[in-house]
Amino acid sequence: MSVEQLPSRVREFANYLDGLLARLDQGGGWCGVFWERDPEGMRACLDGREVPPWDVVESLLSDLAARYGTVDTAAYTEHARALHAGAVAAHDARPGGRDALGDRLDVMLREQRYAADSRTALEHALASAATRAEADALRLDLAWARDDHTRASARCEELRLRMAALDPREPEAPVSGRAGEVRHLDVPAETPAPKPRKRRRGGARFAGAVEEDTGPVAVPPVVEEPVPAPAVSGRGSPRGARFAGVADEPAEAPRPDTARPDAADREEVLATVEALRRLRGAGRTGEAHALLVEIAYWPAARFPLLAEEMRHAGLAADWATLLWEAASLPAERLVAAADALTAAGHTEDGERILREGVVRPAPEIGRAVTGLAGEGRHREARGLLDAYVRVRTPEEVARSAAADPGTLVPLLLEAARRVSDERHWDLVHALRVAGFTA
Repeated sequence: MSVEQLPSRVREFANYLDGLLARLDQGGGWCGVFWERDPEGMRACLDGREVPPWDVVESLLSDLAARYGTVDTAAYTEHARALHAGAVAAHDARPGGRDALGDRLDVMLREQRYAADSRTALEHALASAATRAEADALRLDLAWARDDHTRASARCEELRLRMAALDPREPEAPVSGRAGEVRHLDVPAETPAPKPRKRRRGGARFAGAVEEDTGPVAVPPVVEEPVPAPAVSGRGSPRGARFAGVADEPAEAPRPDTARPDAADREEVLATVEALRRLRGAGRTGEAHALLVEIAYWPAARFPLLAEEMRHAGLAADWATLLWEAASLPAERLVAAADALTAAGHTEDGERILREGVVRPAPEIGRAVTGLAGEGRHREARGLLDAYVRVRTPEEVARSAAADPGTLVPLLLEAARRVSDERHWDLVHALRVAGFTA
């Protein structure tokens, strides 16, 4: 099945997963483990042919937090869980979906039994280990066996819940009124809440540690009343959810940095936040996310207003998602948004959008800075580089110089010196190793 033929929610999650993986070290953390153990499965998930188990997504989010020091992990997790739930429902609803789940459950039950047997055997072997080196090796194997068992158990539970969601429900018995009269209910019966289940709290080092979880959040019924989407201006064609690609049309030029929001800006922000609130209340997550993608392309002057109004409306998680989306903007728009947020007192948000924005391939950063410098936009170039040398390793920073060494090497060294002398000398060494004269 081609990407274009995928259900929209499956495609949306596959795109989200692609964007998440692009920000991680493919050879490190849980991301590296998954690629090493099941490369075909990872590719199938990125293609949208499969939806990864939730424990995989949760582990990738822990990689994200570990690498970038993300403080608002709850917002990212909430967003990822909503996208994952929608993709799972759409994937399983395809013809033959329930049979495929049954086959997968059989396989996973065997995996669970195998992991349990391995864990028991390793525990016995550890108790009789003759040397410290042997005991250390057995402890490592035991940690992985426990993690395998915990994951297999969680996946069996997840598969059972997915199968249960596809089971046909018994028709509601009619409610009798007076003799000979039958009433139909005006309000549809509520879907029973899933039973509490055990959830992993971490990886191998936390093997066996579980906590109570109430399971997937029930999605409210769709409200038939149309939710008008406000006219969205100040953007080009959205590329969507942080995924590399070129917009069909060039983005509209941002407003000057000195621009301030006017009455029209405030009116449109208020209307958009209200529309977003209603979409969330109706459980229309796909439309809500599409709206967030669109407003990420708004003029920078509106971002402080959005920060205030979205948080005031209880949409803090959506604000975090909007920052995530805006971090994929072209470099000059990214810096302008960060400047606007910082100038309005949202310093943490401004720093956050820059940190997330520089998590892109080194050659792309190099080309962006070269372009900004060539246009005389030195302040924007400096803002981007300051964030870049703080977040990325010296080796990654050095690779960005390949785009234009003559221009970039002095700018990179200047930015590193603004961080610290130690970072400056680390970058000098990395540049020399990479073959650039520092």
